[in-house]
Amino acid sequence: MSPASSPVAKNVQKLKFLKSRDASWLLTLATSCKLAIKELKKWMTPEEVPVPPMALPGTAMVVPEPLGVALVIAPWNFPVLLAINPLIGAISAGCAAVLKPSEISPTVSSILAKLIPKYLDTDAIHVIEGGVPITTALLAQKWDKIFYTGNPTVGRIVMAAAAKHLTPVTLELGGKSPLYIDDSVDLKVETLKATIVEFYGEDTSTSPDLTRIVTANHFRRVTRLLDDPRTTEKIVHGGERNEQSLFIAPTIVLDVPLDVPVMLEEIFGPILPIITVKGADEAINIILDLPKPLALYVFSTNNTVQERFETETSAGGMAINETVLHFTITGFPFGGVGESGMGAYHGKHSFDTFSHKKGVYRKGMDGDAEGTFPPYTIARNNLIRSFLTEDLEES
Repeated sequence: MSPASSPVAKNVQKLKFLKSRDASWLLTLATSCKLAIKELKKWMTPEEVPVPPMALPGTAMVVPEPLGVALVIAPWNFPVLLAINPLIGAISAGCAAVLKPSEISPTVSSILAKLIPKYLDTDAIHVIEGGVPITTALLAQKWDKIFYTGNPTVGRIVMAAAAKHLTPVTLELGGKSPLYIDDSVDLKVETLKATIVEFYGEDTSTSPDLTRIVTANHFRRVTRLLDDPRTTEKIVHGGERNEQSLFIAPTIVLDVPLDVPVMLEEIFGPILPIITVKGADEAINIILDLPKPLALYVFSTNNTVQERFETETSAGGMAINETVLHFTITGFPFGGVGESGMGAYHGKHSFDTFSHKKGVYRKGMDGDAEGTFPPYTIARNNLIRSFLTEDLEES
C-alpha cells in the first residue's frame, strides 16, 4: 500500500477542507497546551492556608493530587476541540485517561486513534473507538472521573452509571442558548437575508464555506424540525435541502410558537429562530421559564439592559455584544449550570476538574495544645473557650 493510499493519508486529506474559522479552534487547543506547560508548576504548588490557634504549632497546606483514571467522552460537533481540551486537563493533573471520540464523526475519531498513541504515553493515555455498545461497556467500569460532553439525555445516563461507583462527573450539556437584541441595535430581518447572500452567495449549496449536516440521521432530524407545520409557515428565508448531499440552506424562521420542536430541542443545523419581544422584561421572563442555558448573549448599547441580564438570569457563561468568543478565554471556567451541565474547565479550571484538593496538616512531635485531653478542669475549659472565641473573632 502506498503512503498516499493509506487510511491515515486519506483521513488527512479529508481534513484539508479546514478554513481559518476551523483553524481557530486548533489555535485554541495550542493555546491551552502552551498555558498548561507554562503554568503547571504553579498549579501544582501546594497552597498554604491559615492555622487556627488550637492547631498551633503546625502548618496547613492544600495539596492537589490526581483523581486517578479518567474517562473522557467527546461529542461530534467539535470533535477535535472537545476531545483534546478536556484531555489536556486530565494530563496536566496527572491522571491516566481513556478518550472515547464520537462515532458520528468517524474521520476525526480514526485520526485521534492513530495520532494520540504516536505522540502520547500509551501506558497512560488510550483512545477507544466504537458506538453505543462500546460507550455502554466503558460506563459500566469503575472510573475515578468521567468527563462527558453531549446532550442532557445521555448526560443522565452517564450520571446514573457514575452514581453506581460514586464517581465524580463533569457534564457539558449545552441546550438552547438565547440571544437578546434590543432596539438600541440596528438589526432587521432583511439585513440578515442580505448577509446570508453576502457570505454564501445566491445559491448557498455551491458555497465552499458552508458545511453539510454530519449524517443522514441528523439530516432527517433537522428536516423534521423544519417540517413541523407551525414552523414551516414561519420560514422567511431558506428552507431548501438536498438529502443526497446532506445540504440544508441557512434558514430563518420568524415568530414560531415557543412549544414547537425547533424551540425545544438543540438544533445543530443552519436554522435561526427569531422571536419578537416587547422588551427586556419579556425576554428575561422567557429565559427564566426555560432550562438554564450553557451560554447567554446580549446585544445592547444600554448598560442597564446589560446589567439586568447579568443579574436577573442564570447561564453557564455570558457574552455581551459578541458570541462564542468567551469560550476562548482560558481564565474563564467554561461549563453549564442546571440542565446545561455541571462542573467547568479551561485553563487552571481544567487542572482543578481532574484534581482532588487534599488538606495536609503538619506539626512536630513537641507536644499537644494545652487542654486537648482530659481531665477537663475549669481552667482548661476556659482556655479552650478562649481559643474558640479567638477563632470566631478572626473569621
